[in-house]
Amino acid sequence: MGKITLQQAALWCGGKIDPKYKDVTFLGAGNDSRKIEKGQLFIALQGVRDGHDFIPSALENGAAAVLCTHADGDYPAIVVEDTRLALGTIARGERERIGMKVVGVTGSVGKSTTKEMIAAVLEGTYRVAKTPANHNNDIGMPMAILAMPSDTEVAVLEMGMNHFREIAYLSSIGRPDIAVIINIGTMHIEHLGSVEGILQAKLEILEGVPANGVMVLNGDDSLLWNQRKQLDRKITYFGSQNCDCDVVGRDVLQNQSKLAFMVDSSRQTFPVELSLEGEHYVHDALAAIAVGMEMQVPVEQIQKNLLAFRNMEGRQEIYEKNGFTIIEDCYNAGPESMNAALNVLGNRPGRHLAVLGDMLELGVCSDAEHYKIGRVAAQKADVLLAYGPSSQRMLYGAITGGMSQSNARAFTDKNVLVQVLLQLAKPGDTLLFKGSHGMHMEQILEQFLKKEA
Repeated sequence: MGKITLQQAALWCGGKIDPKYKDVTFLGAGNDSRKIEKGQLFIALQGVRDGHDFIPSALENGAAAVLCTHADGDYPAIVVEDTRLALGTIARGERERIGMKVVGVTGSVGKSTTKEMIAAVLEGTYRVAKTPANHNNDIGMPMAILAMPSDTEVAVLEMGMNHFREIAYLSSIGRPDIAVIINIGTMHIEHLGSVEGILQAKLEILEGVPANGVMVLNGDDSLLWNQRKQLDRKITYFGSQNCDCDVVGRDVLQNQSKLAFMVDSSRQTFPVELSLEGEHYVHDALAAIAVGMEMQVPVEQIQKNLLAFRNMEGRQEIYEKNGFTIIEDCYNAGPESMNAALNVLGNRPGRHLAVLGDMLELGVCSDAEHYKIGRVAAQKADVLLAYGPSSQRMLYGAITGGMSQSNARAFTDKNVLVQVLLQLAKPGDTLLFKGSHGMHMEQILEQFLKKEA
């Protein structure tokens, strides 16, 4: 990891420093004084609490310097008008200094998994760095860039949003050489108004792509396919339904925990196998394959790396515990990912219990989408336990979809839900836990497993 001097960072962001501290260096950045690592730059952000209040704590815990709007003391600091914007500008400068290739990843569903798969495919051919966990916003992504080693050859950056112009800002920092859009779904429709609005927001990633850059798009998504004559960049399409795509997945076969398919491209045809359950992963893998092929990764390396791929914690982890098969998919949820998770549940042997939390940020579409998921649950699950303010809508959907009223319950209290689940669940059952991040379905799972032990 390359050290950055305060003088260099100040030049990038237009900040002011005390000349006596110009040669002070930092490695990476953090905005939590309790978790700051020795030698990092502490970012004093204005949030629910003013980050400036925690500068003494950050320095005491090892911060090398501070990015702030005012320095109330004698310590290494870069003083700027807006610490959030300055962080982004410093990260942009570091991205250019390292000179790495950048793959930017966005979409409504599957961004994190696709980001991880792309990084996995490229490893072994390049020195790869990536945004960790959910560091995909205007704070996390810049901090991830500042933590990347100086010898990074390719950075894979996840870019999230829930409002217009957020992707444009992230793209201006990362300046992706290859921009991947997985799909256009209904996540965040509350803030963006329509799927066309979501499309517009996702396409903002194009603003940071250079003229010789590449767009990698899902050709099975009609909204993205219709952009093929509109965009002024090279486009590589991937898909499993649209045979006109550049990279096509066909003959998809799910066999227990193995997902296999054939890849057809203008260059060659080859088989791929992954240790994952669910055909929804085909698009994630095809996006990674398309990026790998664009970056000249040997087919044998692509095959090897995808077979060895394991998903991130909290993203559809399937394991045995206390006699139950647990599908833990608690990180986030939208209509598309709920459907995919229920399909995985329905394909498992034995009795199926779906423990589903609300899908947030759906706005005026919320009632209809929760009702639809209830209908899907009626076909894929034997029991539905729904949690949250929209749980009744999910319940009505399940009952009208054919599920017995005795097997469909709605809850607004987690503890009550856990008690009912303890009564209903039997060894040998498969249990799916899924909901939006804000519903904290992992807490319900944790309580259930603890009491079952």
